[in-house]
Amino acid sequence: MEPNQSAPDQKEIVETICRAKGLRITGPRRIIISVISEMADYPDMVELHQRIQALNRRISLSTVYRNLRQLVEAGIVIRHTLEHGRSRYELAGRQHHDHLVDHKTGKLIEFHSPELETLLDNLAAQHGYKVVGHRLQVYVEAATAADPQD
Repeated sequence: MEPNQSAPDQKEIVETICRAKGLRITGPRRIIISVISEMADYPDMVELHQRIQALNRRISLSTVYRNLRQLVEAGIVIRHTLEHGRSRYELAGRQHHDHLVDHKTGKLIEFHSPELETLLDNLAAQHGYKVVGHRLQVYVEAATAADPQD
């Protein structure tokens, strides 16, 4: 599911994948999928629940937890577990990317670096392996004016 697809297209794709994986499309799940399909950021569970509540106040936090767990297990949603056990979520199937993580706020910043990919390929080759996948989260903090900017 690429970023240039519209949210309705992504929603339809997600629903099709759910059905193919044996997940029924219930009313609450349809709303959860709709919200996930429109995400441009990486909400945590509370933020995601607030967005869902804006559409349907009857959907409980436990319903969101249960559905999200099933969507993660099905490979439809990616759960990023950060420091201190905090988790943030994103729709799977997007172009490969890595993340900078603000260790104070938990904000995820997406980046793609061909140079990093080449470095990892070379590192694996030096040890007789080839890279078949990776996830990288680099923990950062905002630079201040007093910090050296080498």
